[in-house]
Amino acid sequence: MISKKLRPFGTTIFAEMTRLASEHGAINLSQGFPDFDGPSDIIEAALEAMRSGENQYARSQGRPELVRAVAAHQERHYGLRYDPMEEVVVFSGATEAIASTILGLLDPGDDVIAFEPFYDSYPACVAMAGGTIRFCTLRFPDFSFDPDELASLFTPSTRLLILNTPHNPTGKVFRREELELIASLCRERDVRVLSDEVYEHLVFDGAEHVPIATLPEMRERTLTISSTGKTFSFTGWKIGWVTGPRGLVAAAQAAHQFVTFAVATPFQLAMAQALDRHGEEYFDSFTRDYAERRDFLGDALAEAGLSPALPEGTYFIIADFTQHFDGDDRAFARWLVEKHRIATVPCGAFYQADRAEGSRLVRFAFCKKMETLELAAERLRAIAS
Repeated sequence: MISKKLRPFGTTIFAEMTRLASEHGAINLSQGFPDFDGPSDIIEAALEAMRSGENQYARSQGRPELVRAVAAHQERHYGLRYDPMEEVVVFSGATEAIASTILGLLDPGDDVIAFEPFYDSYPACVAMAGGTIRFCTLRFPDFSFDPDELASLFTPSTRLLILNTPHNPTGKVFRREELELIASLCRERDVRVLSDEVYEHLVFDGAEHVPIATLPEMRERTLTISSTGKTFSFTGWKIGWVTGPRGLVAAAQAAHQFVTFAVATPFQLAMAQALDRHGEEYFDSFTRDYAERRDFLGDALAEAGLSPALPEGTYFIIADFTQHFDGDDRAFARWLVEKHRIATVPCGAFYQADRAEGSRLVRFAFCKKMETLELAAERLRAIAS
């Protein structure tokens, strides 16, 4: 029997929609994984590591080659300096990093603040740790938030704030002034920040990704999470990491050593090479390719009578379907996959404080080949006809 802590969460909405996509032969724009591989040289690096005998347990905190590459990446891109052997830990993807960080930092009865719509692992992980999570709502279509609402969520028991920027599922990139407000609230109340930045290299239209750890007095109270799954299109390899001050990183490692202990050795070595070898030329091309996909799918959604909010980052678009369909988000998602063979994600699953806000929204992933998106556009046109 499922524990009382996890019983409210059921099966993840991503698994549910992927199952429906398979059943109906639908184009799967629900789950955020590419239908193509990343750079071939990264695959060759992993194969070479396997052939050369790098197939046993790695150091629990991460292979030296990878933690050094991560530390170099943080300094090169953001001017953040971390000791690779003491202030970097490698996890089995960003989701395990989130879970281990929350389990390592929280005691039963602690409060956590996050923004909704949220990545669905946040409330589940807080529940597993025995904490309580409170949400500040981002409002469609620009996904702004009320500073007073955010401030009101802090209590004497608040220990952690979870920030996700660029933000899944909205595509919002938090602006510097928003981050400064969040940072000031956390400094005043001595609250730590878990900053989920897995889409750090996917920002569009001149938007700037600002790690909150770069703001005054925030490096020492922030754990930053990222991953090569999104940046290099190998989501199945599950290579993520945390950077931060020794004490906070040690808390995440304290849980990690009893969750997965260590991460796949050959993939760590391949991703170390990827971080070291792929520079601005790669990231510029990566962003241009995704901007083209974003614009194409955004136009197709608008032509179908939906109201998309073009994202500033990530590879997701949220759209309001209410001008076209009577019913809630789950009914629309099921109708779309059954009648038009396009799978999306109903956004109500990502809201708790204001579920009505999510009941009119669905999320589409555009991390797909252009031919996949072109076929989706054909099927979307049938909606408007």
